[in-house]
Amino acid sequence: MFDRILMLDWSAAKGRRQGPDSIWLGDGQGVLMNIPTRVLAETELARALSAPGRVLLGVDIGFGWPQGLSRAVTGQASALAMWDWLDAQVSEDAAGGSNYRQAAALANVAFAPASGPFWGDGTRAGTPGLSRLKPVLPPGLAALRQTEIAAARSGPAPKSMFQLAGAGAVGAQALTCVPLLARLRRGFGTGLAVWPLDPPDRVRQARIVLAEVYFSMLGPVGAGYACRDAAQVDLMARVTRRLGAEGLMRAPAPPAILTEEGWIFGCDDAPRLKALARSEQAKI
Repeated sequence: MFDRILMLDWSAAKGRRQGPDSIWLGDGQGVLMNIPTRVLAETELARALSAPGRVLLGVDIGFGWPQGLSRAVTGQASALAMWDWLDAQVSEDAAGGSNYRQAAALANVAFAPASGPFWGDGTRAGTPGLSRLKPVLPPGLAALRQTEIAAARSGPAPKSMFQLAGAGAVGAQALTCVPLLARLRRGFGTGLAVWPLDPPDRVRQARIVLAEVYFSMLGPVGAGYACRDAAQVDLMARVTRRLGAEGLMRAPAPPAILTEEGWIFGCDDAPRLKALARSEQAKI
């Protein structure tokens, strides 16, 4: 189904960074890049995806938010509508800083006078409209997506996409990476599809397919690598190739959930992924 498997670990850190908690891109076949900035990462991704052959790009961020967020912010119950909205709102400065906190605060306005749902302001000065502490969620909005609840049954429980700071926070990574993915989707046109946000026929026909991955499903890895992030990128690509990407594209949820919240690639195969990751790491 795919000629190449690429895996991407993302970072919302400001400025240039390499090593742990930075951006890693690998194919599980000897190519492992540690990219120092988000701007350079966009260039490298566009180059990698332009190479011949059908490619799967797994990205370790959430592709959607809990049901209700997109409709409140964009007027459409669609994760891809949130992608376009974030692309219009989030920008990078010359020093590698991002205004993602301001974008989160603007999304919070859609729920006024209720508070939230985005929270976790780690700046000293504070960001108007963005709480430092977890607020009470607006009525009808859950903290976790259905796929995160499913992933927690067989592995580490993911954090809420609304949390932007603190241990294990994943929200900032999504707010800084999703705009890039939106630009790639627009640039490659019908040649690129997002699983499972796009219709199944588009996913089957696209030369490039993006999928949300959750590296923590691999369990504790890192021996023989520069850091855990490097290990996760390389091993996820390896085990995906061994299992077959098409077999990991199962999403047992209604279409309305899939198009608004997304689904984690291989979510129902965590035990097999973990076992194969140990097997592959033993070869390093």
